[in-house]
Amino acid sequence: MTAYDRTLSRVETYFDQTATKTWERLTSDAPVSRVRETVRAGRDRMRETMLNTLGDVRGKRILDAGCGAGQMTHELALRGAEVVAVDISPSLVEIARKRLPDALSHQVTFHAGDMLDSALGDFDHVVAMDSLIYYDAADINRSISTLFQRTSCKIVFTVAPRTPFLMAFFGMGKLFPRRDRSPVMIPHAPKKLARLVDGNLRSVARISSGFYISECLEVTK
Repeated sequence: MTAYDRTLSRVETYFDQTATKTWERLTSDAPVSRVRETVRAGRDRMRETMLNTLGDVRGKRILDAGCGAGQMTHELALRGAEVVAVDISPSLVEIARKRLPDALSHQVTFHAGDMLDSALGDFDHVVAMDSLIYYDAADINRSISTLFQRTSCKIVFTVAPRTPFLMAFFGMGKLFPRRDRSPVMIPHAPKKLARLVDGNLRSVARISSGFYISECLEVTK
């Protein structure tokens, strides 16, 4: 089993068995703790940033890679895109499916599985919001390169940036046995990723909201 497959398995187990209810609540309008409010606010800002980076998506075929509970999928469909929404967690895919308004259902195809699956087809754009944050640089490079071969315009994705706070968090995570802990974000320096990722990579924006710290990157031909 490769490093990518091992991480994929941990992420699937975590979100499909351990964190489904927490994630469902966080991505709804339900009351949450102050800490989770900051995460929710940060994710909302990041989602809007990524959507603005894509521009006009009317009629575009877009892969929502790691769709989670479907907030990005919903927004893309509202803006006129044809969306393939994929997530490794069948439970989250089902939540996303139930939340999508019937009026938008003809624009969205849901799929539970690996976002790199070639059977998903070709795309104008790919968005991957917080779905690559658990992978090392080599696996991010492999993932982006694989998707880039089937993408005609751009890939917009997020990474956990190498801030002092996230590096400390990452270091603390290593203290726990891997089998006993949830997947830990791996911080990256975008400039180093740029040397690995095929295509033209640039940093779009960094969003920092309490415990939510994420950097939006785009790759173009």
